[in-house]
Amino acid sequence: MRILIVTLGSRGDIQPYVALGKGLQAAGYAVKIATHRPFEAFVRRHGLDFAPVASDPREELLSQRGQAWVGSGQNPVRFFYRFYKLSVPYIEQMMRDVWKAAQDADAVIAAILGLAGLNAAEARRLPAIFAPVQPVLRTRFYPSVAAPECRKAAFICRRYNLLTHIAWEYAFWLPFHRLINRARRDIMGLPPYSWKPPFAHIARGPVLNGFSPLVVPPPPDWPPHVCTSGYWFLLEADTYTPPADLDAFLADGPPPVYIGFGSMPDPNPEQTANMVLDAVQRAGVRAVLARGWAGLQPHDVPDTVFLVDEVPHDWLFPRMAALVHHCGAGTTAAGLRAGVPTIGVPHFADQPFWARRIQALGVGPRPIPRQHLTTDRLTAALLHVVHNQTMRDAAAHLGEQIRAEDGVGRAVAYIREQFGAGRAFWQSAPTLATQGADA
Repeated sequence: MRILIVTLGSRGDIQPYVALGKGLQAAGYAVKIATHRPFEAFVRRHGLDFAPVASDPREELLSQRGQAWVGSGQNPVRFFYRFYKLSVPYIEQMMRDVWKAAQDADAVIAAILGLAGLNAAEARRLPAIFAPVQPVLRTRFYPSVAAPECRKAAFICRRYNLLTHIAWEYAFWLPFHRLINRARRDIMGLPPYSWKPPFAHIARGPVLNGFSPLVVPPPPDWPPHVCTSGYWFLLEADTYTPPADLDAFLADGPPPVYIGFGSMPDPNPEQTANMVLDAVQRAGVRAVLARGWAGLQPHDVPDTVFLVDEVPHDWLFPRMAALVHHCGAGTTAAGLRAGVPTIGVPHFADQPFWARRIQALGVGPRPIPRQHLTTDRLTAALLHVVHNQTMRDAAAHLGEQIRAEDGVGRAVAYIREQFGAGRAFWQSAPTLATQGADA
């Protein structure tokens, strides 16, 4: 069976699906990943086939529009408006690219930003699975990952949580539905969706969550067919050879803290880097500073700080005393697996949700939203996590539990069950012709 995996976004959005793809390939499936062209070498290096999809996420995030989007924080109006402005130029070409990639597929797996894959599966009558790495299904027990946390009485919060999911679905869907419907008609020969978001319908089909039930316990109101498999880790530590100077730095003193914000842009990268270094020096700790897509580069680099570009997280993080990062889904997973405390500095989107989960699990302090990050706050947080043995023990224990999970293995078993049983054939969400029959 030839499986097409459709996933879009940054490296952290792509990597779990490469891990899943390798697991499927080891189980005898032929796997192709449809994603942005800059990730072609990464995908092919792991032995998987590749199909290009429109846009360069790094170029877009570092653009003025991309930086404005990331700067939306948790303001939902700004977030969705700026996401719309950023995405509109690529919708049609993205649908066209995914449609082309699906022509030789026997089945489709789609990430949250790869929903064009479900449209292609519908048009070609292929089995399909929705496979997000964020908890995006409706529930009364968690808010939408894009919404603030409720701090009221439980009965109020359950209503609030459900409403945030519904509101997110409409905010995500309504700006795009005309463009998507036009592409469905012109490219895939499909009828247009109704104005109602298709996400509730999607949840009725096979859903495979690529995160740990230890981190986000499946709520009781999720459908029983939903599988929360555990994280899909791409483990590279055993084959990675670090640069000699990085090896020497790590051996030359106590474990440092890791500081990095991944793909997040920054309008003032030197200022941010200098602020971070001031906090490191005040806290009296050593640090590994990841430049990231923003290109963090302090004016002066003391010998207690080492700058890196790309180093496998599964190799680096276990060697750290603590982590400071943006709480993207992939970086959060790698940090939890490493078993060291995390200081969350969420920027936007689902990052505040993951930062809150880190705090709730007792493996990190209260998050510092990026717009509130200061030298004083980061210094205090560093001192707290480095000297808090209870938190360090909790992080180590959770890391041990997560390392014992076999997320990829469980996911492959679920995929085999769904595709093998013939239950996963993708059925259209309500279209304009059927909206009255499936409310």
